[in-house]
Amino acid sequence: MSVPKFANVPHSFHAELKKRIGSYFEEVGKSTTGDYPIFMKAVILMVTFMVIYVHLVFFTPGVVMQILESILLGGVVAAIGFNVMHDGAHGSFSKYKWINSFAALSLNILGGNNFMWNVKHNVIHHAFTNVDGVDDDIDIQPWMRMSTTQKKYRLHKYQHIYFWFLYSLLYIFWIFVLDYQKYFKSKIGSMPLKKMKLSDHLVFWGFKVFHLFLFVGLPIYMVGFTSWLISFLIFTLVAGLVLSLVFQLAHTVEHTAFPMPHETTGKMEDEWAVHQIKTTANFATNNKLVSWLVGGLNFQIEHHLFPKISHIHYPAISKIIRQACQEYGIVYIEYPRVRYAVASHVAFLKQMGRAA
Repeated sequence: MSVPKFANVPHSFHAELKKRIGSYFEEVGKSTTGDYPIFMKAVILMVTFMVIYVHLVFFTPGVVMQILESILLGGVVAAIGFNVMHDGAHGSFSKYKWINSFAALSLNILGGNNFMWNVKHNVIHHAFTNVDGVDDDIDIQPWMRMSTTQKKYRLHKYQHIYFWFLYSLLYIFWIFVLDYQKYFKSKIGSMPLKKMKLSDHLVFWGFKVFHLFLFVGLPIYMVGFTSWLISFLIFTLVAGLVLSLVFQLAHTVEHTAFPMPHETTGKMEDEWAVHQIKTTANFATNNKLVSWLVGGLNFQIEHHLFPKISHIHYPAISKIIRQACQEYGIVYIEYPRVRYAVASHVAFLKQMGRAA
C-alpha cells in the first residue's frame, strides 16, 4: 500500500487551530513544554519505581507483599511510559533537546527501543491514524480484527472476551518479539524502517542486554527463578494491560472512524487535522487522577493535534479545540468516564467480530 496523501485545504482547520493555540500561549506567557511541573512528576515516578524494584530484588518480601508490589510496579512502569518517555519522545518534556532524549531513553531501560517507537508511533501512527494497512497500532492480525477492511476469522466472534488476555501480553511481546521483528525486517508493518546509524544499532543492543540483566539476570540471581518468574509475569501483564487499554480507548471505540484513501488517487477525504479528530476519542477528561496517571493521554485529541505540546497543557487547550470543532461542525468525540470508554471499546470489538 502506498503512503496516503491528505487533502490540501486553503485556510485549513489545522491552521486555524494553530493560530488560536499560539495566541493562548502568548497570552498566558507559558512555554509549550512541561519543564518543572513534569520534572516533579518524573521524579516521583522514578523514585517509586526504584524503591519497589530494590525492595523486590534485594529484600525478598513475603508472598503477599511480593504480589502487591509486582502489581504496583506494573502500574508505575506504564505511568513512566505515559508521562516521561512519551513526552520525551515527542520533544514536549522540556525545551532542552538533551533532556527530551534522556526522558525518551527511559523506554530503553524498560526493555523497548526509542528508535523503533519514534518510527512506529511518532511518524506512522500520528500521521495515518486508523488507516488500515499503514497504522501498525490497529494491526493485531490474525488474533484480532480492528477494522472492517481486515479479514474476519471465526475466533474474532469472541475477541470482545479474550482481548483482556491478549492486551496483557503486549509488554512481554513488545520487548521480546516485536522490536526484534522490526529490527531484522527493517520495516514496521508495510512501512520501511528509517535507516539506522551505528549509534542506533549500539543503543538497540546495548540496552536490550542491560534490560535482560536488570529484569532477568540480577533478579534470578538474588531471589531465585520461581520468585522472579512470579513477579516478572505479574508486573509485565499489568503493564501490558494498562498500556494497551489507554491507547486502544483513544482510537478503537464505537464512534471513531477508520477512513481509507481513494483506491486510485491514494488521497484521504479529509485534511490531516480533521482526520485526527474523526479517528480519535477522549475519555475521563474531568478526572484529575486519571489525567495525572496516564500523562494526559485521556486528552488524545489534543495530543494528536499538537504532539509537541506537553500534556500538562491539554486541559487548557482542549477548551479552545472543543470550541473550534463546534464552530466548524466537527464532532468532538469524548467519553465522560473510563468505564464508558471501556464499554464502547468492548462493543466495538464485538461489532468488528461479527460485521461483514
